[in-house]
Amino acid sequence: MTDARLLTLPAGLLLETGEQLDPVQIAYQTYGTLNAARDNVVWVCHALTANADVLSWWPGLFGAGYAFDPADWFIVCANILGSCYGSTGPASSGNAAVPPLYQQFPLVTIRDMVAAHEALRHELGLTTIHTLMGGSLGGQQALEWAILRPELFAHLVLLATNAHHSPWGIAFNEAQRLAIFADPTYYHNTPTGGQQGLKAARATALLSYRSYQAYGHTQAEPDVDQLDGFRASSYQQHQGDKLVARFNAYSYVALSRTMDTHNVGRGRGSTAAALAGIRARTLVVGISSDVLFPLVEQQFLARHIPGATYAEMDSQFGHDGFLIETAQITQFLERFYVDSLV
Repeated sequence: MTDARLLTLPAGLLLETGEQLDPVQIAYQTYGTLNAARDNVVWVCHALTANADVLSWWPGLFGAGYAFDPADWFIVCANILGSCYGSTGPASSGNAAVPPLYQQFPLVTIRDMVAAHEALRHELGLTTIHTLMGGSLGGQQALEWAILRPELFAHLVLLATNAHHSPWGIAFNEAQRLAIFADPTYYHNTPTGGQQGLKAARATALLSYRSYQAYGHTQAEPDVDQLDGFRASSYQQHQGDKLVARFNAYSYVALSRTMDTHNVGRGRGSTAAALAGIRARTLVVGISSDVLFPLVEQQFLARHIPGATYAEMDSQFGHDGFLIETAQITQFLERFYVDSLV
């Protein structure tokens, strides 16, 4: 990951629950140059285990020669609260005099993440954003922000996300947390606590991120006589180890709980009423094989966001298709922006 810049909020943040998170540090990256009209801003909200370095985890969509080229756009991405990539989270207090909170890290909601984005926006002096976008948990942040500050955004791009986190999604998150809680080292409150539980949690999550077809295509055994050492087993082990090497169990628990809080209708009368307040021209993208955020959820968004455009991605990669199928996403974006000019 490229070194991020840091914004410290000395007064911290008053969280939606009423708790005070103090102090707060926000890690962020910017790419490109703000133009004279200050209207070329693209703000990316990242998903669960990503970071502020969007060029590293969304190649094919962001970077030189792609849809969002820093030569043309001023791109902003901030690491979310609760993460372990520079922003204040369970394993980092943001203050050397205060020890990490680990399990005692307070509940941070999607709206609290948006409050941090708002603080950074003010710091950067941005008064309008051409495109706000995100997938999965990132899409949940983008949606909440577009409702909170409808006048800020000209375009909104939502990929593989929803208006409220489903019982199905919450159940998947709870299963992953149970795996982490079953690791006794999680209760040691150390930087390496809960790693074996995190490995098991990631293996569980992959079953919701990918699809039956994807596993059949990439993990099938060529030997019909195979009895042990299956590719699919090795794949789960490998992916679990990869996450343990780069992430933190306490952040994983915190961020999965944040995702569970997502409901744009909370305190706004209804979900439909909240979505009706969005003023940005909106593109909603669903993925045909997504079992975690199924198409019905994106179709709901498109029906209730005024004037929204709905696009359906044909992919065997499941939920992870929003990170992989960048050629399809680019085609959707090109049509969307052309239609916006009509």
